[in-house]
Amino acid sequence: MDSPGQYLEGSPTDAAILTGLLLAGILVLVARRRRFVGFMSANRWIILFLFYCLVSVLWSDYPLVAFKRWSKFLGNVTMVLIVLTDTHPAAAIKRLFARTGFLLIPISMLLIKYYPALGRGYSQNVWRTFYSGVSTDKNGLGAVCLVFGLASLWRFVEAIREKTNPGRIGSIVAHGTILGITLWLLYMANSSTSTVCFALGGAVVLIGARMARRPATIHAIVAATATVGVLSFIFDDAWTAMVHALGRETNLTGRTDIWNDVLNLHVNPVIGTGFESFWLGARAEYFWSKYVFHPNEAHNGYLEVFLNEGWIGVVLLALVIVFGYRSVVAAFRQNLPWATLMLSFLAISAIYNITEAAFKVIHPVFIAFLFAVIVVPKAPDVEDPRLPCINHSSNITDQTSGGRGQCTSLCLEDV
Repeated sequence: MDSPGQYLEGSPTDAAILTGLLLAGILVLVARRRRFVGFMSANRWIILFLFYCLVSVLWSDYPLVAFKRWSKFLGNVTMVLIVLTDTHPAAAIKRLFARTGFLLIPISMLLIKYYPALGRGYSQNVWRTFYSGVSTDKNGLGAVCLVFGLASLWRFVEAIREKTNPGRIGSIVAHGTILGITLWLLYMANSSTSTVCFALGGAVVLIGARMARRPATIHAIVAATATVGVLSFIFDDAWTAMVHALGRETNLTGRTDIWNDVLNLHVNPVIGTGFESFWLGARAEYFWSKYVFHPNEAHNGYLEVFLNEGWIGVVLLALVIVFGYRSVVAAFRQNLPWATLMLSFLAISAIYNITEAAFKVIHPVFIAFLFAVIVVPKAPDVEDPRLPCINHSSNITDQTSGGRGQCTSLCLEDV
């Protein structure tokens, strides 16, 4: 972007494609309206947050731009619901993350190694080369590796535990390869936030694989993680040591300066500036003139929500997180196959947004967050003769079957 004014223009081609995808997604949900109605009633807080974001468009300085961005938010929720309202959501989740990860991760390595004009960039403010892969910057590459790397780790651990599955060797090799490439890409991207979150999320996946139906263990892990985070902020020496260990300065590469500056600007603390509207117009021009790297976010997801939707938005987001966490705990109690991955996604979303603004439209971490917090309601047994089960020895259950041990989650299994 040459100027912040370009954010007001947008791309007609992108708008047409995204509108078409949104309409197609809505048609799919209409066709699945019986299951979709159950999701609507089980996810009231997310619907309320989505509706409030729509209302906040009214007091934006640029309501048309804000509405376009809100439609992308709606598109994210729609696409996640298409996956979760599938007759066999566990299989749908596996296919989505496996196929997307198998595409983005190897291509990123290919672009970085052999097509530097596409996979690398040059940061003029620090005179240094950065590696972006399929993304536009190093943090974007880190986010891609974070989400799809954790999904591959989940599948890798799951394949090791499924000793009776004849296809487990293929899954182990495939996802092990993706994990190896992911670690290399994280090293090349040098994105500290993504690296730390990957380590945290990976630990949750490994521990969660042995949790079974013990929610108390989940509470202990979450409490321990939160305690470490709080103590590191309270004690300056601990915070300094942790940041320096990651090769960063205590100002988090200028993030703390941006936080102080945005908080000094006059913003309605109750309702904010309107959905995704803070970094538009005069405010964006001010920060672009002050900072050579031209910021377009606050580099803190919670602060970003405050700036755009005020304290009302922050409170609604907190409620979404709380009820999403309750849903994850319930998934562990029911021994659902995706519970471990969803807990990992919820944990890394909470941590990632401390130094990056990921509660934004079309962000990989935000999409992972939606998968974690959207409640999948119980439904009566659904038999689909088109999907014959191929592994009757599995003990994994599907939430759409009411948790009665039907082998629906491994039907037509993908790597």
